Amino acid sequence: MIVDIPGATLDENTRLFLQKYRFKGICLFRRNVQSPEQLHQLMADLREVLGEDALIAIDQEGGAVIRILDTPQAPSAMALGATANPEISRQVGAAVGRGLRSYGINWNYAPSLDVNVNPLNPMIGDRSFGSDPESVALHGVNWALGLEEAGVLSSVKHFPGHGDTHIDTHLALPTVNKPLEELLATELHPFKKAAEAGVGSMMTAHIIFPALDPENPATLSEKILGGLLRDSWGYDGLIVTDAMDMHAISRQYEGGKAAIKALNAGADLVLCVNDAALQEQQVEAIAQAIEDGSLNAELLARSEARLARFSVRFPCIPVPYSEAQQTEDDALMLTASRLALTEHRIEHLPDTQEPTLLLCPENLSVGGAYEDTLSPSHLQERLQEVFPSLTLLTYPQHDALQVLPQLQQALQDTQQVLLGGLARELFTPEEQQLVATVQQQNLPILHLALWNPYQVMQLDLPALITYGFRDNALQALQEALQGKNPTGKLPVRF
Repeated sequence: MIVDIPGATLDENTRLFLQKYRFKGICLFRRNVQSPEQLHQLMADLREVLGEDALIAIDQEGGAVIRILDTPQAPSAMALGATANPEISRQVGAAVGRGLRSYGINWNYAPSLDVNVNPLNPMIGDRSFGSDPESVALHGVNWALGLEEAGVLSSVKHFPGHGDTHIDTHLALPTVNKPLEELLATELHPFKKAAEAGVGSMMTAHIIFPALDPENPATLSEKILGGLLRDSWGYDGLIVTDAMDMHAISRQYEGGKAAIKALNAGADLVLCVNDAALQEQQVEAIAQAIEDGSLNAELLARSEARLARFSVRFPCIPVPYSEAQQTEDDALMLTASRLALTEHRIEHLPDTQEPTLLLCPENLSVGGAYEDTLSPSHLQERLQEVFPSLTLLTYPQHDALQVLPQLQQALQDTQQVLLGGLARELFTPEEQQLVATVQQQNLPILHLALWNPYQVMQLDLPALITYGFRDNALQALQEALQGKNPTGKLPVRF
């Protein structure tokens, strides 16, 4: 099992819990990361308790899903897809790996190989390299192999594919009801390429695929994990479940039943986070299943052999990360962000010397895999470096029209509008009404799509698309607003 821990230090109760059950590893979240010194100490404590063959995992995907902010910040997968350069993806994966290995983190739950063909997908979005299966395969496998070349085990996800769902599996159990031929050509294609390339591990999806197994979600399906992935494709890497506390699983199966079912289906490791009681139920159920023989002994032995093999190949021992190398890796991330930046229908850039209004949502929501976002005030600071006469007007997402009087007044004193697309969701009808108010004044408006590129589809305004909001994406945006020609290619279909 892989479990989480509650804080930034290893308190006595957590230490005793880990010592009692000797879990195979830990999944770290943002709450476990405060500073380089603190994280080094936490990693040392975890090695002391679990040993140097423990798997210490994290979701360091890039873009909006980054847990450690002091290592080079990778652009999102979709940004890399926009570069149309799979070699850049390999280099970015390696740079992410060097940052993680400097702490001894030896497993990254990345990259996403989901083919994002559904603009309404609440779970994946910019975490996908795009909507073309072959492009996703090329970029994703390169990213994963680059990561592993740097000494960190990759985990491509979410097998067999989470790109055509409109339900968040943190909340419910979705179904992807496509014929087998379509699954093979779309969702499954990148994962088959990853299996052929020998990528080290795969994470399962809590999704039902009736064409593959009409009864069980992939995480619990022997037909999918054992039959398709192991037997048909010959995959001998690690299989880890997505988090078993997610409602797609936890509300369907009580106690430890799901853990046993996943292991008997072909998974090697059960991931359970954010629920200490469920962790204890599952580990006790696994122990009982080993004792009474209801856990397949042959599968268990194979899993133990795989774990031993990968523990030797990817020890959780820190590797020095020179300042020169980190500087080079930071420069790589900026280069990738510049190559990703994409323009849509721009004829003229805004005049940097004219009075400019920045219109943004406030109180942005996160959730799912996301833990932070870009504040309107920070975007304002960055844009004022380009537009000295910039003012900011924010509105509540849940009641955008509340600021309509202020907007109408502000439009009397400005010559142009920048629309800050800061949210991961699509624009609401009320937000679109605010945009229509600007258009009625015949003022130039430029959409800055800083997270969700599908917002561009809704409005079809002139737009600059960054696919992310980290510092390197904002620098690339500043350069484009000052005249640098964007070269990125939109990696999704509108």
